[in-house]
Amino acid sequence: MSENSNTEYKSRFSDAVIETLVAFANTKGGQIFIGINDDGEPVKNFVIREETVQQWLNEIKHKTQPSVIPDSEFLEIEGKEIISLSIKEFPIKPVAFRGRYFKRVQNSNHQLNLREISDMHLKTFNTSWDSYATNDYKLDDISLEKVRSFIEKSNILKENPLQDDPLTVLYKFELIKESQIANACHLLFAKNDVFLATIELGRFSAPTLIKDGLTLRSDLFSQIEDVLTFIKKHINKEYIITGNPQREERWEYPLNAIREIIINMIVHRDYMHYGDSSVKVFDHYIEFFNPGPLPQSISIEQLLSGDYTSQARNKKVSSIFKEAGVIEKYGSGIKRIQNAFLNYGLEAPVFENFQHGFRVIVSTQTVLKTVEKTVEETVEKTVEKTEEIILNLIKSDSRITTKAIQQITGLSRRGIEWQIQKLKDQKIINRIGPDKGGHWEIIK
Repeated sequence: MSENSNTEYKSRFSDAVIETLVAFANTKGGQIFIGINDDGEPVKNFVIREETVQQWLNEIKHKTQPSVIPDSEFLEIEGKEIISLSIKEFPIKPVAFRGRYFKRVQNSNHQLNLREISDMHLKTFNTSWDSYATNDYKLDDISLEKVRSFIEKSNILKENPLQDDPLTVLYKFELIKESQIANACHLLFAKNDVFLATIELGRFSAPTLIKDGLTLRSDLFSQIEDVLTFIKKHINKEYIITGNPQREERWEYPLNAIREIIINMIVHRDYMHYGDSSVKVFDHYIEFFNPGPLPQSISIEQLLSGDYTSQARNKKVSSIFKEAGVIEKYGSGIKRIQNAFLNYGLEAPVFENFQHGFRVIVSTQTVLKTVEKTVEETVEKTVEKTEEIILNLIKSDSRITTKAIQQITGLSRRGIEWQIQKLKDQKIINRIGPDKGGHWEIIK
């Protein structure tokens, strides 16, 4: 057995043992074997007495805050006696060792910074920073007109509409606690500038050449439309003649997906970080950035596949947005964004942890152009075959719909279905699950 996220070997008892116990207590618990070297072998001439273990436990108790006392057990390995100290995840976190805080990352201890200490403490009590009362702002700093607007939006979705006055509503949603406003209350309904919520907007003709810029410090509800308006100002729009009395508009990007990205940026931002959010519009792509990376428990792969449980960094802001109908459903936004771009004929956005935050990049690159490039690289002649295009579309998105393939290729639905059946007969692709909610599998 080797050292891992919940197992460690120590040749003797020292402060390093207590540090590791604290790291285990702040993570998922773990076990330390004392009298074992790094190779997992018993230490020669290691002798331990029962009273010695009691001394260790007392030392651990006095050097930790809150005090922790691990379970101890005498074990025998290869005829040598060792001691095991084990501890479960502590219910109240973080636990400190001489004023320092640690957590377990793989097979080593990682010292927590102030932000991690704060986040761990808030999670212990199932709350978030935006739920806490602030001493920096008072009720006079809140616009009751903005609260009335929230009530109106909320009542559109309710069978039993809110009948209370704005002040009572703030108390009901715990945006006011003991005559103090919560951080979320200021972010959502401030009369004046919200400096914690600053967003820098820019239109760039090159990475270092800006053509237009705007600094937003409005409340979070207003920011959604303000950011979207700036983007619409700087992207293209075409008119499609359909034969109907009214011509259709087609923006350069699917605006419903852009709006979803903006909402995610605002809801999941780390408002305790000194950095600002930003939106940079370039000729052929847009970058969205907000301070605060994904939680360590969620990988980019899990995010894109939807295989994760949604964790709101700002629980109060999230709940108020959901109450107002801004957020439709927790944890489903990324899939909707991906599908919207693919159905629009554009490549799916790039989602990534970047520096001290999270970044989303969307581009005007079409899926068809990607398919053409792939075909050019894999086929000697640059003649596009429909079945190759369909196959590459499925490779790009295993959940792509027949309708989306039809929009991208311009073929009829019957033609698409015939080509797909041909690929199935050749045992090149297979359909897993129903038409709605299933996915494609590439066999060869």
